[in-house]
Amino acid sequence: MVQRGRLHPCTAIPLEKEVKHLSPTQRALTIAGVVGSLVTGGIIGATLAGPLSAAANNTTSNGVAAAATASPAAGAFKSNENATHESGESAARESAENSGQRPGGAGGTFTPNENSAHETGESAAREAQENAGQRPTVP
Repeated sequence: MVQRGRLHPCTAIPLEKEVKHLSPTQRALTIAGVVGSLVTGGIIGATLAGPLSAAANNTTSNGVAAAATASPAAGAFKSNENATHESGESAARESAENSGQRPGGAGGTFTPNENSAHETGESAAREAQENAGQRPTVP
């Protein structure tokens, strides 16, 4: 009979795990295999998914490629190009958005917010602009 270490008294299952130690060469080959697999998978994924996602982001609802535009600066107006939003939009509004104008920012009647909660945080200069019927340019 071969001695395997301590066994569970009822099931004869070993209570201690058998541990196999890897040699430094085996460890290096295992790490190289894992790293190689990850790099290869990343390259294949980028090769397949990169052009597909770029094509999906540059088409509009009618299938025509959209013009490439630079990312807007922080705080700059960015048009909502969602297909659902675009379907209810007039050609004039879309043209204004494409030229970088914020809808409602350049024309129409200005109506100030006279809510008391809003008014408490407003500066005197802003309130003066609102009272004069101007769009506020100060906080």
